[in-house]
Amino acid sequence: MDMRDRTVIVTGGASGIGKATAFLLAREGARVVIGDIDEAGGRTTAAEGSDEHLDIDYLPVDLTDKPSIDGFVVAVHQRVACVDGLVNGAGWDQIQPFLENPPEMWDRVIAINLMGAVRLTRGLLPPMVAAGTGKIVNISSDAGRVGSMGETVYAAAKGGLIAFTKSLARELARYRINVNCVCPGPTDTPLFQRQPERMKEALTRAIPFRRIAQPIEIAQAVMFFLSARSDYITGQVLSVSGGLTMAD
Repeated sequence: MDMRDRTVIVTGGASGIGKATAFLLAREGARVVIGDIDEAGGRTTAAEGSDEHLDIDYLPVDLTDKPSIDGFVVAVHQRVACVDGLVNGAGWDQIQPFLENPPEMWDRVIAINLMGAVRLTRGLLPPMVAAGTGKIVNISSDAGRVGSMGETVYAAAKGGLIAFTKSLARELARYRINVNCVCPGPTDTPLFQRQPERMKEALTRAIPFRRIAQPIEIAQAVMFFLSARSDYITGQVLSVSGGLTMAD
């Protein structure tokens, strides 16, 4: 899928699905700017891209902090006249029974998984609207489609991101801007690796393919929604879960 002459912003690009997406897009010719709170990881990702002669840049952003998001938007627009694609890929969670959640955790989960994407999208949209072109891909989760034990507030935030996708797609269709959503199932990311072995084994058994997704497999779905192959697709939610959630 040819991504030459396209500039794509990827949040959460320092690791996991975001990093896999950044490299996949850059290898197909895109100019990629990753945003992440992890400065060491972000700079490492950019340096690894440079070693491969890929156009990957890094800018710090804290999606829980509005001034940081505003500064990120300004820095992006100083580098590029218009963004062709936005991947809201940053996410965070802490698996824990709802009754044990401290309220400050709810705030962080909602800020990163929902409101950060809402604020960043709003900041980057005006030039896309003026150009009458662009593609937005929100990375939600199957937890937002069907719920997930121990991830109640996370599921609520990701469900909100799905609704945001659909509503925004209706508003932006008149400007020829596509908005779609990818919902990963369990994926081999640093967050997943921190979970107890018994949980990882149980999830693996529950997936019909009997394996956990690799980040590149989610990235390929994201790139489809960013490519010309999805020009007539908007407001859609694609589950990439090895068959774990075949119906909702």
